[in-house]
Amino acid sequence: MALLNIQDMKIQFPSRRGTVEAVKGISLEVNGGEIVGVVGESGAGKSTIGNAVIGLLEAPGRMTGGVVSLHNERIDNLPFQTLQKIRGRKIGMIFQDPLTSLNPLFTVGQQLVETVRTHLDMSESDARKRAIEMLDEVGIADAENRVDQYPHQFSGGMRQRVVIALALAVNPKLVIADEPTTALDVSIQAQILDLIRKLCKERNVGVIIITHDMGVIAEITDRVAVMYRGKIVELGQTEQVLGRPEHPYTKSLMAAVPRSDVKLDRFPRVSYSDGEVKQHQHIDIHSHWLGKSRDYVQKDGPLVRCENISMRFTSRYSIIPSWRKYFLAVDDVSFDIKHGEIFGVVGESGSGKSTVARMISGLYTPSKGKIYFDNTSVSDLKTDKELDPFRRQIQMIFQDPYSSLNPRMRVFDVIAEPIRHHRLAESKEQVTQIVEDLLEHVELGRQAAWKYPHEFSGGQRQRISIARALATRPRFLICDEPTSALDVSIQAQILNLLKDLQQELGLTMLFISHDLPVIRQMCDRVAVMQNGKIVEVAETEKLFTDPQHPYTQRLLTLMPTLNFQAAV
Repeated sequence: MALLNIQDMKIQFPSRRGTVEAVKGISLEVNGGEIVGVVGESGAGKSTIGNAVIGLLEAPGRMTGGVVSLHNERIDNLPFQTLQKIRGRKIGMIFQDPLTSLNPLFTVGQQLVETVRTHLDMSESDARKRAIEMLDEVGIADAENRVDQYPHQFSGGMRQRVVIALALAVNPKLVIADEPTTALDVSIQAQILDLIRKLCKERNVGVIIITHDMGVIAEITDRVAVMYRGKIVELGQTEQVLGRPEHPYTKSLMAAVPRSDVKLDRFPRVSYSDGEVKQHQHIDIHSHWLGKSRDYVQKDGPLVRCENISMRFTSRYSIIPSWRKYFLAVDDVSFDIKHGEIFGVVGESGSGKSTVARMISGLYTPSKGKIYFDNTSVSDLKTDKELDPFRRQIQMIFQDPYSSLNPRMRVFDVIAEPIRHHRLAESKEQVTQIVEDLLEHVELGRQAAWKYPHEFSGGQRQRISIARALATRPRFLICDEPTSALDVSIQAQILNLLKDLQQELGLTMLFISHDLPVIRQMCDRVAVMQNGKIVEVAETEKLFTDPQHPYTQRLLTLMPTLNFQAAV
């Protein structure tokens, strides 16, 4: 008897423009002690299934057909109060976005204790011990002290670990994990996957993992379901589906997975549409505006040079200086980035990667050390008048395309704002021409200019972010986890686009990622960070084939790999 049985599930979302059928009659079983993966593009219906099982469909979404059974008892038609008792106690949910699933007004300890005491008969002190144990189990160091901190005091990866601890704290029988490792580096990802695998085997827990990371699917799942436009197009044993896919869409997904064993010139881009497989053509970038010569002279030496930079944050404030406590996020880091190269930075969550990027971009001022851009010390520049020419040449693509775009501005104004600020156009007509031209280059089309960000998918929003970053015709582009929230097919498109732009426009890039296969495909050189320090810098291929530092060696051994290559 299956632990979870979904039969002919149908889910619809009514709207003013008609009814959207998000899930079209899918059937899926999960047994105790089994891990089932669900993969597919954004919008395929993966997360909708997980939300429907646990009774958390967003209004006006509704389940219009099918049956969901847990331990052979139907749960989809239960009253809210009854379902609330099942949710958390029998079914645990690991949500994709830790920022929205944690309450910012309460410490992580208070939230864990509340969860434990709601479902288990425990005293306050015992529940607190359980909370500390869970934080320690998901890899949060110094759990006894950190249990009393608030979510904003944790990095993105650490917040995700807290969410996982919340889901596992009361020993549920079924765990639905929606992108559980999206924000995690390979070492923590391996730790979390080991924890889920251990929970599954030792306690006979059933697990559904919803993810776009094929390495995670290959590493941990027993079976995998591939979804496309609300339907399961292929279902079977993981090795069979990923190694010898039968459906054209599954083949297209496998073709887009970054290779960890060899570096390719470009990511294979194959899309499946209306029953046909179409090979995308190489992007040909020619523009009278983007491609025209810039008003600068290239100087000798590296474009970016960081000399002994450090960054510390105050972790405890006090009017008495001796009582203050500080956290050293970046500790005496030095490196340089040559003209025209893509320089990668990898490391665990909290190692200081994004802090380095924010210092170079000017969002943070280093506590110590200097940053040089084209032989000019930007750390010594104070006024906006001095900094503006450098801000124009240094642009950043942020990790989250949802929060980095103003939801109240049309896409046209989002992209036009830096053009107007830096006075790069002579007339309104030229601004319009430039914006439309940029949207064409990022493959969104001119009509996208008059829509709002919420009308686009995650991948499309990231393209808007890239267009905005290009609007000042920068020389240096900082990419902070630009594809971590994207499925593999969209990721391949975005990374190919960045490669094309870099080659055609001569851009220099700082590329930050926890995805080591992506780093191998994208970067010329790589720096490895640990605890705020750089432990190794090397040419990409040398780093992957002959790592010198023990920490680098450990990262590479923990990297999920596809032991079977799809025939495409």
